[in-house]
Amino acid sequence: MDRVCAEESCGDVIASFARFPFNPHNLEMTYQLRDLKDQVIVITGATAGMGAATAKELVEQGAKVVLNARNEARLQEIVASLGADNAIYVAGDCSEPEVSRAIAKAALDKFGTIDAVVPNAGIGMYGSILDYSDDEVNRMMRTNYEGTVHIIRACLPTMVAKKAGDIVIVSSVAGFRGGGDESIYAGTKHAQVGLAGGLDRELREKGVRVALVCPAGTETEFAIGAGRTAGTPVLASFLRSEDIAFQITTILKQPRSVRTHIWTLWSINQQS
Repeated sequence: MDRVCAEESCGDVIASFARFPFNPHNLEMTYQLRDLKDQVIVITGATAGMGAATAKELVEQGAKVVLNARNEARLQEIVASLGADNAIYVAGDCSEPEVSRAIAKAALDKFGTIDAVVPNAGIGMYGSILDYSDDEVNRMMRTNYEGTVHIIRACLPTMVAKKAGDIVIVSSVAGFRGGGDESIYAGTKHAQVGLAGGLDRELREKGVRVALVCPAGTETEFAIGAGRTAGTPVLASFLRSEDIAFQITTILKQPRSVRTHIWTLWSINQQS
């Protein structure tokens, strides 16, 4: 650009500012977050920790939640606290296909649709691959991976039919690098990461977004008695359940023109 053109361009900019002086109070927000009012969201592993915090946050945002876990007494308590107009539950093991299908049916019967599913049910056991019984190891693998697959399979047809929906899988930073005391658990989380990658490629063009929420250690009931001890001082340095609830809610509120696929999170006190 020669000097004359440069001066002319500069003059145009100055003239533009003169006609439309900058006023920060007049700026329009072009990035509009979605309103979650009356969105119907299925959450597994919903009676404590991250699942319970997410259910509470979403109801505060105006959403309706369909909750699942094994402990029916706890499910009854959380539904009572959230209100029967806002929440329902189906007790059972979501790694069983018929239980996951019952959860999806309950959502449709009560609220008429499914807008998102948050596969959150998870079990962790720290130690060697040789520790724990066959039943314990199989329960961890089934809950963490098969529970994710089957609740997605049950909820997905409704979202595909609408060409709109969200799958937010609660995985872990262990899904990218397992520690020496968590090989089986990390394997289940790696499986979730692989599942989510494939689903993102499969479902994006069908209007369904797929996200992975991958927190580091979080102060919950997770692995208490199986490698962690309640009240251990280090737990106070971990993430809080509300941190993960914020992640999930933020992902769901993004405008549908964008998608988040992987969101990892550590507390400021944790080594990555």
